[in-house]
Amino acid sequence: MIKKIILSISIIALLIIFFFYFKSPHQKDINKNEEIIPETSSSTSNMIENVEYLSMDPKGNEYIIKAQEGEIDINNSDIIFLRNVKAIINLNNSKKIFISADFGKYNINNFDTIFSKNVLIDYLDKEIDCEYLDFSISRNTMIISNNVVYKDLENTLKTDVIEINIETKETTFYMYDRNKKINIINKK
Repeated sequence: MIKKIILSISIIALLIIFFFYFKSPHQKDINKNEEIIPETSSSTSNMIENVEYLSMDPKGNEYIIKAQEGEIDINNSDIIFLRNVKAIINLNNSKKIFISADFGKYNINNFDTIFSKNVLIDYLDKEIDCEYLDFSISRNTMIISNNVVYKDLENTLKTDVIEINIETKETTFYMYDRNKKINIINKK
């Protein structure tokens, strides 16, 4: 009889310890969600004025992104939506690239930036006007698209897309519709 009482007390003690010490998976998920929400947040705004990011990647490339306004993405705090954007990209194997645009989407982890609306790219004696620029260090590319007008000292070129490999400088011009041709005007 004493063995049954001791066994019953031991089982009850183990159940109590298990129940209070170890949380159920549902309770653990609730606690994880609480950690994501900042406790000190007293404002519902995620707007930042006069944004400036200066960063350098492991290869020594330097990125300076400035904007009149920035808004942190509510779903991903690594993403900042920018307005009135100016960027200087100083690649270690190249000259500086100057970019301006009405809007931008900047990833603070990998420095990838999408520029949109009234995009202007200045590089050496070249100027490119477009509506969309996907500048990706992680993919090592610049994809320039939508109403692309490329100008240098000798030519003006109109195309749908320009893809540039940032490291090798290999450049490809193409149209979405293979039946359409790239329009090139020689200034000479």
